[in-house]
Amino acid sequence: MAFHKKYNTPAGWFVLFLTFSSLLSCSSSKLYNSKIEGKKISITSDYKDDSKIETFIAPYRNHINKDLDSILAYCPETLDKSQGKWQTTIGNLLADVTFEKADKLLQQRENKHLDVCLLNHGGIRAIIPKGDVTTRTAYEIMPFENSLIIAALKGTEIKEIAQYLIAGKKPHPLSGMQIYIDSNNNIKNITVKGKPVVDSQTYYVATSDYLYNGGDNMNFFKKSTATYDMDYKLRNLLIDYFKETDTLPVITTQRIITE
Repeated sequence: MAFHKKYNTPAGWFVLFLTFSSLLSCSSSKLYNSKIEGKKISITSDYKDDSKIETFIAPYRNHINKDLDSILAYCPETLDKSQGKWQTTIGNLLADVTFEKADKLLQQRENKHLDVCLLNHGGIRAIIPKGDVTTRTAYEIMPFENSLIIAALKGTEIKEIAQYLIAGKKPHPLSGMQIYIDSNNNIKNITVKGKPVVDSQTYYVATSDYLYNGGDNMNFFKKSTATYDMDYKLRNLLIDYFKETDTLPVITTQRIITE
């Protein structure tokens, strides 16, 4: 027989109070982070167990170095962005390689052909020295994660590109486009693939996502009527070219021509 006791005495009320308080204390409550603290822990040569760290890292470092130092091609002479007024050998190479790769992709994906390639002089971060060309070479030239973008621009924006290049007086890598100027740097004529620029015509221009988004004040890209993201890192594009090429060409053709 079950027996139920009624707590109708002061002691009973006290027991009920304790039970209720216990239930409240067991209920879940939200926790909030009130403070974050941190500190730097440096790893120096004074660390007694640095040999363990080196042993752990060594296989990964060796694997990466093996990939980076694998020979892909040969460069017959040093290509340097500091040598040249309106164009440089390394700039010509990068622009022409990007043009070639971008044109094939655009044709495959959109059944269109590329007209112009424009990169930036400041984006070239190293020379290509005479001798073996490796994967590391590509990383040194292009350490950033810039991707290939193709923008559809009208002829009016192509003319803006020409004005930008002449006003800036920097040898930005350029391909597919020729700008003719006089001795006072006045633009006399602009051609794309050897033909005069038509204001209303659409031209497809390959560039980097950095420049497309207004980098180096190349604001003419903001006027594009269509954009194609090739999902292709410029560095990877360059590495792929190195793998396909035995000896790099030394390209000296002029893109900005003084008459």
